[in-house]
Amino acid sequence: MGPSYGGPFHSVRRLAQEQALAGWDVHVRMPFSVEAFKHKDQWEPVHCLVEGSVSPGGLGWSREIARTLPQSNAEVLHTHGLWMHASWVALAWKRRSNRPHVTSVRGMLEPWAWSHHAWKKRPIWWLLEKRNLASASLLHATSDQEAQSFRNRGLQAPIAIIPNGVDIPEMPALPHEDSPALTKTALFLSRLHPKKGLPMLIDSWAKIRPQGWRLQIVGPDEGGHRAEIESLIHSKGLTEVVQLTGPLEGPEKSQAYFDSRLFILPTHSENFGIAVAEALAHGLPVITTHGAPWKLLETERCGWWIPVDSDALASALHTATSTPNEELSAMGRRGQRAMRARFGWTAISTEMLRCYDWLLKRGDKPDCIVEH
Repeated sequence: MGPSYGGPFHSVRRLAQEQALAGWDVHVRMPFSVEAFKHKDQWEPVHCLVEGSVSPGGLGWSREIARTLPQSNAEVLHTHGLWMHASWVALAWKRRSNRPHVTSVRGMLEPWAWSHHAWKKRPIWWLLEKRNLASASLLHATSDQEAQSFRNRGLQAPIAIIPNGVDIPEMPALPHEDSPALTKTALFLSRLHPKKGLPMLIDSWAKIRPQGWRLQIVGPDEGGHRAEIESLIHSKGLTEVVQLTGPLEGPEKSQAYFDSRLFILPTHSENFGIAVAEALAHGLPVITTHGAPWKLLETERCGWWIPVDSDALASALHTATSTPNEELSAMGRRGQRAMRARFGWTAISTEMLRCYDWLLKRGDKPDCIVEH
């Protein structure tokens, strides 16, 4: 669990940190990898233990976790993601105790993700994951859309619909407002992965070739997808206006948002889309697709929410890059206000802790929980 794993590194870490600050004794366990070990100090004040090895076949298998975690005296087990060894451990936990198991699926049952590499996932679904999720005390969805995906798979456990949070940057709002740069930047910031829709973005950018704009693509490569994107940029004659950057973190990542005037995530599938929330928190208007649950872009008038379609993306890009700077800035301010009001991490953590208390019969059922 490091930055190259995308949104879950940030969302799981910040949730755990806020729960620890609220007075809960939070322990995070993960199989050993070089990146996980390198970044484990970023989980403080959470107790973060990186042990075991990632094998076989990238399933995150850890003999140590398999042996020790089912015997833990923790009150609640909360696992994140599917298709990995943690699901086997959760089944062992439930066999040994009557204590609650909560699982955050993290977008892995969304239609695109469900179909991607289906030949590997279907056997694991029938051998393990369906049983694991059906026996969970509570499923966590980050949107109504993701909750419906759970029901579409036949899952009947209660669902807590709680979005991911976002850190509102402490930098002054919209420092890019007075930027002297003549060329404006549209930013893509996410993993370089087929589901993120980068080929569609390159095709759409080539269709409109907006004057006075450049496209900056930021993020870690996954599965060699970067080489495919580089080839497409070259074939479309966009090497002068499309820049591929590696991953950015911390202040450099924040500065990339502030140096841009528009954010684009043409994704095929997201359960939440933390990069969209981060962009809005930094005062950027956003273009994203119906593959991500961001109707808020329309209701708050802070961006464009479009079908997963090359022509729709080209049309939105043309509109956005033709919009005066003043209106783009106003859209960004509206988005930033929405983020501050709805997605603060303290409120998100409090809601999840209320769910734990309900499962432990120490509190009333929170309004965020939907039962079958």
